[in-house]
Formats: sequence, structure tokens, C-alpha cells
Amino acid sequence: MTLQTQQDSAGLADATSSNEALRRFLHGLPGVDQVGAEARAAQLATRSIKTTAKQFAIDLAIRMVDLTTLEGQDTPGKVRAICAKAMRPDPSDAGAPPVAAVCVYGDMAAVAKQALRDSGVHVACVATAFPSGRSALPVKLADTRNAVAAGADEIDMVIDRGAFLSGRYLQVFEEIVAVREACGDAHLKVIFETGELQTYDNVRRASWLAMMAGGHFIKTSTGKTQPAATLPVTLVMLEAVRDFRAMTGQMVGVKPAGGIKTTKDAIKYLVMVNEVAGAAWLDPDCFRFGASTLLNDLLMQRTKISTGYYAGPDYFTLD
Repeated sequence: MTLQTQQDSAGLADATSSNEALRRFLHGLPGVDQVGAEARAAQLATRSIKTTAKQFAIDLAIRMVDLTTLEGQDTPGKVRAICAKAMRPDPSDAGAPPVAAVCVYGDMAAVAKQALRDSGVHVACVATAFPSGRSALPVKLADTRNAVAAGADEIDMVIDRGAFLSGRYLQVFEEIVAVREACGDAHLKVIFETGELQTYDNVRRASWLAMMAGGHFIKTSTGKTQPAATLPVTLVMLEAVRDFRAMTGQMVGVKPAGGIKTTKDAIKYLVMVNEVAGAAWLDPDCFRFGASTLLNDLLMQRTKISTGYYAGPDYFTLD
């Protein structure tokens, strides 16, 4: 770490000394040009890639998927089936890579851990009163610790949007710090529910707040409200992790989640990652897709490239 980054990190620590100091810092961040952000996102979305580059992008996107089932009707059998698919997405093609993680509710963590064994596919669990985030801090911490004890490698927490929108930034910061501590060795993804944050400026502020509190990833959405992930919102978050790295030397990942369903969608995001944050983020350790239906489309496109024809949508299992 250089002297400048040490000084910058010290400045960030001072910014969390009180709610007023944190407010001054967050509201002192450069404002987001809404028109400019949306125009740049739209322009990047027009980029196309072909042949071998597209095949590489598809395999990379598969490796970045957090294969997700977060329904009240989830059963151990369904979770085991999704874990099998996560490890071997296309049973007819051993060359298809595994996904990054399987994302489930905490009560299914042990089932997923047993099914995934030592495959290298991680168990991610939502916690902290997902998706609303409306519960007392001791309940949120117990939720987190229970998931980790059951085998979660990653915790996807939700921030208290009511506290954030009310300007109680230090409360949100301290909750993230406490959940990070409760995670132990598990990685922490911090979900903003960007559709409820109202402005791009709030997305930028939430991004910095979560990174300053020690989140390993910042994540757009729970997938339970609309709008969920969008290209302009993800652009703002990618700019934030890029700038945070420049200031502190620390890399924080980004996870768009909700509404990303096609290979075309995924490639738009990968182009944006490369152009905005940089090639260092083109790795499952730094970028993920939270999705339940994206994987099948990626597999269909992969089959088209390798065989010259599309497999039908019923060729792959439904999640």
C-alpha cells in the first residue's frame, strides 16, 4: 500500500466516526449524471462479440452464476437437484464449467453443503431477514451465524433501506460491520435493493458505505422487487468499486441480480465490466450473476456454438 492509499484509508476511517461525518462524506461524493450514465450504458450494450470470444464469454458467464432458488416451496430434493446442475450444468458435455455458487435460504445450507461436497461450488445463503431486512440486529446476526454454522461459504445480506433513506447511514454501516464479523471466514455480499434507492446518487452512496464497512461484494437486488438489476445501476456500482480500489488498493466484487435471463444480457454486463472497472474484475471472485434462468440460455447458446444447432429449451432441466 502506498503512502497515498494509507492516507486515503485513514480519511475513510475518519468518515465513519459519526453519522454526520459519514453523511458529509457520502453526500460529498461526485453526483451521478443520470443522462450520461444511461447513455453510456446504452452505448456499451450495443457492443457485440463473435466466435471464439463469444464462446469464452459464455463459459466465463457460466462460471460467474450464483444459481439461485429462494422460494417458500423449496425442498431438500429441489436444492439437491440444483446442486447437481451447478456442478455439472450439461450432463452431456463434460467441458461445460461449473457455476460459482448455489444460493439458498439458510435452512437449506446444510443440504447444499452436503450435495456440493468438495466440488469447489460455493454455498451462498441469504440472511439478515431477507428480502426486507426488517428485523432487530441480534436476529440478523443469529440468522447469519446459523447459516455459516450450517456450511455457508458466502452470506448475501440486505441493508435496511428505511434506515438508509432516512439518512441513518452510521446505523447501516455498523450493521454491515457486525454482519461481516458474524460471517467469520465466509464472504459477505451486501444487497442494496437498488429499485428502492430511488436515485443513482443513492446507489453510489450505498456502494461506498458497504465497501467502507468491509463488504466483499456489492449486490444490486434481492430479485423480489422491480426494477432489479439494470445496466445503468451496475455501471454506477462498477465505477464505485474501480474508484474504491484506486483509493484503498482493495478490490470489491459486484453482483447484479434479478432479471438477467439471456446470454445477450450476460454479455452486455461482461462488456461493461471490462470497459468500466477493468479486466481484473472478469473473474468469478470479482463478478457474479444472481440468476435462476440465465444458466439454461447460456447452455443453449453454448450448444449452438459447438454443434451448429440450438438445443430445445426442454433439453436442460428447469430450475
